Amino acid sequence: MSIASSSVLVELNISVWTANKVDKRITDNVLVSNGATTTDAGLFRKNLMAGSTLRKDIADFAASCRLWHNNMTLAWADRGPRLLPTSLFLDYKTEANRRKAQFDHMTAHFMTEYPQLRSNAPVFLGSMFNVDDYPSVEELHAKFGFRMVFTPLPEAGDFRLDVANEDLAELRSQYDTSLNARLTEAMQSQWDKLHDMLVRMSEKLEEPEGEDKRRWHDTFIGNASEMCKMLTHLNVAKDPKLEEARRKLQDAIAGVNIDDIKDDEGTRSDVKEKLDAILSDYSW
Repeated sequence: MSIASSSVLVELNISVWTANKVDKRITDNVLVSNGATTTDAGLFRKNLMAGSTLRKDIADFAASCRLWHNNMTLAWADRGPRLLPTSLFLDYKTEANRRKAQFDHMTAHFMTEYPQLRSNAPVFLGSMFNVDDYPSVEELHAKFGFRMVFTPLPEAGDFRLDVANEDLAELRSQYDTSLNARLTEAMQSQWDKLHDMLVRMSEKLEEPEGEDKRRWHDTFIGNASEMCKMLTHLNVAKDPKLEEARRKLQDAIAGVNIDDIKDDEGTRSDVKEKLDAILSDYSW
């Protein structure tokens, strides 16, 4: 099965109003009062929504959506579209629609409250308040957005261009080279994530010196289990070594729960030994 037939490209764009503004007057005052001798010594930015977390809540939610998107997909272009395995498409689309609905709900609530928040701003900003810093409701609405674009991944060498045969051959060669380079980079990112996970877990399982005790959380096993699950989809190149390493990690944590890790030194030692063996088995 080709990459083009087993994956699609997805681009997620989320925009949120920053609600900050450089205040030149305050900046000048700060620079002068502190004896700065150059105007590029610093900038003072004011928070136009001081006294409210509604906008920040949207920004934080947007950041969590971007992280979720990155965990569900593979890096492809330098920026923009990422590779989504078709085996994850329905799960991705369902969750993305849920997140978009929540984003739209949070944005609509903020838009409803915005006029009052703008009226309250002088209380929090004092003399720094300037009504001209604030966009109109119509302008503000355009500063929020949650957009997804899905596009097919072209087959290697699929150029529908009316060019000379030698030029077409060159284009196909360039595309094939670019495709292979991007695929290699995407797969390496999964090796890197797996390596980082194994190293962190192994280090965590080292017995502390003295009377100190580790603090354990459910995520110690949960994150590794989730990575094993995702790698069954994100190994789009069907790299047998990556699948082998994934399966070894899955076997290492099979049947182990966080209480075993907390209470049993033997379990910790056994899991660490298996993780260290995986780290030594491959050229990371």
